[in-house]
Order: sequence, then structure tokens, then C-alpha cells
Amino acid sequence: MDANRRTPTSSVELFRWIGWAQMKAGEDWIRERELSHAQSFVLGYLVQNPGAIQRDIAEVSRTSAASVSSLLQGLERRGLIERRTESGNERSKRVFATPAGAELISGFETAMIDAGETILAPLDPAERATLYALLTKITQELPQPTRS
Repeated sequence: MDANRRTPTSSVELFRWIGWAQMKAGEDWIRERELSHAQSFVLGYLVQNPGAIQRDIAEVSRTSAASVSSLLQGLERRGLIERRTESGNERSKRVFATPAGAELISGFETAMIDAGETILAPLDPAERATLYALLTKITQELPQPTRS
């Protein structure tokens, strides 16, 4: 064991540590594909919502239209998205993930499931069931995260 490693002193610190491990696994997966977090989020969104307009992307990513425009330009240069003009309205463009973009982002959910399995590996099935029951009890009283 690392002599410099500090032992967490509370359950909340342990939750943070677990959250950090999961976040790091996601960031590593994204970085391996030479994407930023924002780029990977937008690609995932476009796979699930083909033909979204830039305003929708800005809203769901909680950023400005200018930031989204810059982000889309970078993805477009890499051939990961394409913008298509709507017939009859040259100003309105729909954004789609290209097959290359969809392929690049595919597997993220599986990678996160694998990360969860790694995190829970020290627990036997009964311990996992107990942990799940306890976490369910705790989260029943918390506000639910919103899905964008």
C-alpha cells in the first residue's frame, strides 16, 4: 500500500473517491479517442437525437451558441458530424453524427459498465445486494438528477 495514501474518514469521502474513479475511467476513454468531454457529450447526443439544431445542442449542453458553433466546427473538420441545410430555409441547419462519429463514440456505455464492475469487484454478490439496498435507501430522499 502507498505510504502517502490517506484513508478516507467518512462515507462521503468514500463516495467522492468512487465517483472520482468512475469519472477518471470516462475521461480516459474519451481522451483515448482524442475528444474533449464536450465533444463526446455532443456526439453522444447527436447519435441519440439525429438532426438536432444548434440551439437545442446549446441548451442541452448548457453552453452558448457561439461555443457550440466552435465545438461543431472542430467535430466537422474531423469528419465526425455533418450539418445539413433544411430545404426552404438556408439559415437553419440540422446536425448529424456521421458513421465515423457514431462509431467513435460507440462503446462508452459498455466502458462505464466495465468501470463499475471494476469498482465493485471486491464485493461478493451478497455484499453488492446490501450495498445496492443501502444506496437505494439513501437516494430515495435526494432530488433526482435531470437527464438532458
